[in-house]
Amino acid sequence: DGKPVSLSPLESHSPRYAASSQRERESLEVRVREVEEENRVLRKQLSLAQGRGPAQRRGNHSRTYSMEEGTGDSESLRAGIVAGNSSECGQQPAVEKCETIHVAIVCAGYNASRDVVTLVKSVLFHRRNPLHFHLIADAIAKQILATLFQTWMVPAVRIDFYDADELKSEVSWIPNKHYSGIYGLMKLVLTKTLPSNLERVIVLDTDITFATDIAELWAVFHKFKGQQVLGLVENQSDWYLGNLWKNHRPWPALGRGYNTGVILLLLDKLRKMKWEQMWRLTAERELMSMLSTSLADQDIFNAVIKQNPFLVYQLPCFWNVQLSDHTRSEQCYRDVSDLKVIHWNSPKKLRVKNKHVEFFRNLYLTFLEYDGNLLRRELFGCPSEADVNSENLQKQLSELDEDDLCYEFRRERFTVHRTHLYFLHYEYEPASDNTDVTLVAQLSMDRLQMLEAICKHWEGPISLALYLSDAEAQQFLRYAQGSEVLMSRHNVGYHIVYKEGQFYPVNLLRNVAMKHISTPYMFLSDIDFLPMYGLYEYLRKSVIQLDLANTKKALIVPAFETLRYRLSFPKSKAELLSMLDMGTLFTFRYHVWTKGHAPTNFAKWRTATTPYRVEWEADFEPYVVVRKDCPEYDRRFVGFGWNKVAHIMELDAQEYEFTVLPNAYMIHMPHAPSFDITKFRSNKQYRICLKTLKEEFQQDMSRHYGFAALKYLTAENNS
Repeated sequence: DGKPVSLSPLESHSPRYAASSQRERESLEVRVREVEEENRVLRKQLSLAQGRGPAQRRGNHSRTYSMEEGTGDSESLRAGIVAGNSSECGQQPAVEKCETIHVAIVCAGYNASRDVVTLVKSVLFHRRNPLHFHLIADAIAKQILATLFQTWMVPAVRIDFYDADELKSEVSWIPNKHYSGIYGLMKLVLTKTLPSNLERVIVLDTDITFATDIAELWAVFHKFKGQQVLGLVENQSDWYLGNLWKNHRPWPALGRGYNTGVILLLLDKLRKMKWEQMWRLTAERELMSMLSTSLADQDIFNAVIKQNPFLVYQLPCFWNVQLSDHTRSEQCYRDVSDLKVIHWNSPKKLRVKNKHVEFFRNLYLTFLEYDGNLLRRELFGCPSEADVNSENLQKQLSELDEDDLCYEFRRERFTVHRTHLYFLHYEYEPASDNTDVTLVAQLSMDRLQMLEAICKHWEGPISLALYLSDAEAQQFLRYAQGSEVLMSRHNVGYHIVYKEGQFYPVNLLRNVAMKHISTPYMFLSDIDFLPMYGLYEYLRKSVIQLDLANTKKALIVPAFETLRYRLSFPKSKAELLSMLDMGTLFTFRYHVWTKGHAPTNFAKWRTATTPYRVEWEADFEPYVVVRKDCPEYDRRFVGFGWNKVAHIMELDAQEYEFTVLPNAYMIHMPHAPSFDITKFRSNKQYRICLKTLKEEFQQDMSRHYGFAALKYLTAENNS
């Protein structure tokens, strides 16, 4: 019972711990749970050894976490526990079952936003208490993380944002050489930034991974005595000893100094001590000789502690196992059960040198690829704050009839999919002439190979919604980072919509991609199409020529297809017409769904030299260029069938004028049938539900648009 899991096999480089071992990756989550269970058993044994432990005294509504003394000497601690010396444990106050734990994180930019998600996952996985995250974020991180948490809908988690850009003036006077830049100094001003009634907070770097319940760390606050206001782990490198190279001159520090990747802050006491004035005076004094910081806020924290050693409570080093090169981190643990917080505090991150790095990397990757939807766990017995979005969702779902054969289709319309906007770095300023056009599309993992080709054909901005699992999102990240074509483009917005449910939410994906464009116009395409070379510039000219800014027009880009996987792409309309005549190309879906594009009037297009207007007809689904304020796609249509048809019908109902562009074209590239079209063809109930949804959509159109919408019912009956 409670036997530790040894790390010793790593030292002999056993294949069991090799990065390539799929078996360990799959079982690591189970092992983490086993360790938690071992810890629980150990706590129970310690409690029984005391005869009548604090958990018994307080009843079932609370829980006690036994905490080791903050000496940093974990070996002597274990010896004490083995010897049955549990009196210290018995004296520790409990972390109440429903006590809220406050966590502060500074986060700026696209990459840091991804790191925060992995950190939060590791905290959520182990937690048993309500959490309140205080995120000091720039505008980019706030947009990403606000959407992410709003769509994640994790119970008993509250998020507050604080504008990092407003804090820049507080620390911009401090020169900093660290790669974290100005944001690496903002932990210094938390006493001023966070609410004045917040008494204590755990402060974390974004490159932290938790291997235990964060409540155990929160309980350490009860051990602070006297004037102790900072809980820190000793720095595990030799940096502050000043002997790393000739003329190496670090900032002053107490002994080895302290690492600020994990900080316990007693905010109320710090404010009374005039912390703001204390660190500023220290920084000003040291900067006169040091000129700049090398390790951002950490240098200043250490300089203050050097002058005022009574401020610090030294945490055991397993609360911040620092995985940078040449550290003493291996002295912080002997067994898996010793590990509590892992800190990837080297610029190399996962490529750092450490005897057990494969184990740590796999632990990190477990949370990186862990399905975040599984973390939407209720904390039973803890009242949650009323969430309007969650309550509305429950109300909408409760109104559905679960016995309805189309229940799953109807439910999908209300499903909230966790969404991570701008998964990769995005940087684009729209053209100042107000003619800019963004290509909008959606895809899943099986269409990833189209991205490079589209980027070569379309040089303008692109907005993509990708429907992926957490593990697939990491595969996509590796694919993108390994592609010179994709990495050279900063004007492509990649928005991850995480998988949930049995249908492909095609119209939700389109709406996500549409919503996050920064140009006045958008080209509503699909991922399987390659636009003609030069289409981006041609569309920008057409926008002006056809006065799209002041008229309700939908500009149609005629669609063609090839059945050949290797195609010599036509470089002009003349070349395309020649290939059409030779049978190398066809008008899109000519063989299987002529009605979808017949109104484009391809016969007229062959000789057209000027734009021409066409009328809406039943089942028309062209690819169009519209203003960004056009209607969204209807979310009731999922998977295959009627998802674009319904949108074009609504454009017509809103009196959009359909205009075909004479010198524009796009070509559909062949691919294996999608899972959804296969279901449509093989499943009779799928087809029945689609027909039902179509009829309901048409009825909704009639109610919304009145007499003018009757033509859609008539057209459907005649088709």
